[in-house]
Amino acid sequence: MNKLNHVAFIMDGNGRWGKKKRRGRNFGHYAGVKTVKKIVEASIKFKIPIVTFYVFSTENWKRPKSEIKYLFNLISSYFKDELDEVVKNGIKINILGELKNLPENLKKILNTTIKSTINNKKIIVNLALNYGSKKEIISSIKKLKYSSINEKKLSNNLYTGKLLDPDILIRTGGKKRLSNFMLWQLAYAEIFFLDKLWPDFMPRDLKKIINKFYKIKRNFGGI
Repeated sequence: MNKLNHVAFIMDGNGRWGKKKRRGRNFGHYAGVKTVKKIVEASIKFKIPIVTFYVFSTENWKRPKSEIKYLFNLISSYFKDELDEVVKNGIKINILGELKNLPENLKKILNTTIKSTINNKKIIVNLALNYGSKKEIISSIKKLKYSSINEKKLSNNLYTGKLLDPDILIRTGGKKRLSNFMLWQLAYAEIFFLDKLWPDFMPRDLKKIINKFYKIKRNFGGI
């Protein structure tokens, strides 16, 4: 049976879900946060050590300012209200991406969250925030001397550091692309594209994918 260490999620479809419900895109983001919480709880139950959520890409700055502001406020409010529960549940929060361009209040809350959960060991939850994989790879290369670059050193200097690469990528929302997400780390991931919009994604959907994963013969270039 395959060993499952890491599941990554491209949470596509929040805005479309909100519009479909005639409540607007921001309502979709609100519902999407609730789904993240359900999936983290399910991941703990399914004994998945690491999960990564694509929250906000470097390309998402092109969206309306009002939507960006709402999304950042939503993240801030969540960790203000839920930090004690996050700590209690043994969840370690990491941020993948560039924090420097984020609002000061959000940076402060995220740094507090990281420090408060640093010793938690039940599950690692990576939030890819102001994240772009191409930028991540370039940043890693810049940290190394050209003559000393190799696969291991480059990998260790990515935002994910020495964390194990994803075994599974799940993208909801019907699109079939990676959208500049973990291009290096997903080299051998099993990829599942779903038509279901992110707020409709349920723990049972995750369980079905995990069961499929366990039945896949993974060769990693071999026979």
